[in-house]
Amino acid sequence: MTAMRELSPSAVSLDERPIARRVGLILLSTDHTTELDYARLVSSDEIGVYASRVEYANPTTPENLLAMRPRLAEAAAAILPGSDLDAVCFSCSSASAVIGDVAVTEAVQAGKPGIPVVTPALAAANALTALGTRRIAVLTPYLAETTRPLVEYMEKKGFELSAVSCLGFDDDRVMARISRTALIEVAAAAMTDEAEALFISCTALRAVSVVADIEARIGRPVVTSNQATIWECLQHCDAALKLANAGRLFGHKLPKAA
Repeated sequence: MTAMRELSPSAVSLDERPIARRVGLILLSTDHTTELDYARLVSSDEIGVYASRVEYANPTTPENLLAMRPRLAEAAAAILPGSDLDAVCFSCSSASAVIGDVAVTEAVQAGKPGIPVVTPALAAANALTALGTRRIAVLTPYLAETTRPLVEYMEKKGFELSAVSCLGFDDDRVMARISRTALIEVAAAAMTDEAEALFISCTALRAVSVVADIEARIGRPVVTSNQATIWECLQHCDAALKLANAGRLFGHKLPKAA
């Protein structure tokens, strides 16, 4: 048998972290989209993305969305236990509107104390503010009853909604199957002449990859749920904001009041 040499760990230098920046994601158990968007636009040699999933069952109704709140602390705590993060995103637009930013933050920080919490609804509001827009059109894939809390949320944030369009789906796994070509078409149909920007809600939608196409089609800025949380998480990581083909938003900074 070959002799084994035991070397001293004191001779080995250690980096402060395995990777310089860390972003946590809390995903619905049914989410097909968010991880792929973050892998494409956030993950790098300098930024790691680490996800956990929270139990969720369709249909996508306010009642089912609200039921996730007690599970958020455990999901947050499961992300790299014992290690801190630069930000953690709860990746569900409709749930963040139904549960509320304060309640989401409290629940997540119960599992991951002191970490900045990003929600799609608030990130979208911050993004639209950074773009200098107040009159917006909104497109969701949800049922009308699930769209209403999001509409109320945006109105409370001071936005004037020139039009609200919803597609009537009740399963986020089906929402993730909406083709990119169809997203461009329904986005154009949801826009109005009066609106300064379009907000496309829902982290399940594969909308980030066609933001630039939609902006070219409608001639105005577009904010999507995953695009907005990526934009905000990157700023918590002090990372560069200019990303190719990800929309006009990435030329702007997070508002100081956010």
